Amino acid sequence: MLTSYDWIYGSAQIGAVFLSIIAGIIAITLFSKSVKQTKLHAWKYLIPALVLFALEEILGALRTFGIWSTPHLTHVVPSLILGFLITALIVQLSLNRGMKV
Repeated sequence: MLTSYDWIYGSAQIGAVFLSIIAGIIAITLFSKSVKQTKLHAWKYLIPALVLFALEEILGALRTFGIWSTPHLTHVVPSLILGFLITALIVQLSLNRGMKV
């Protein structure tokens, strides 16, 4: 028997998955715009971070509902996300200082 906590937690996980998928779609559509404009150059590194975040949310929902679980992806994917975020930040700071990337 599921408690009300399980229903609320499950609904929040499902909502997070749908929002992550939407974030992934937006990130993919922004990729073409970032190629054409120099000031959006940091998005080239932020887009994979958004896609990996969507993947991490989907994996988290699958683990929560007991469908599929893998322990190593819970550490590898966030590390990749952090790496892409740091790279995007460094690129944006370089662009703001007037350096070419």
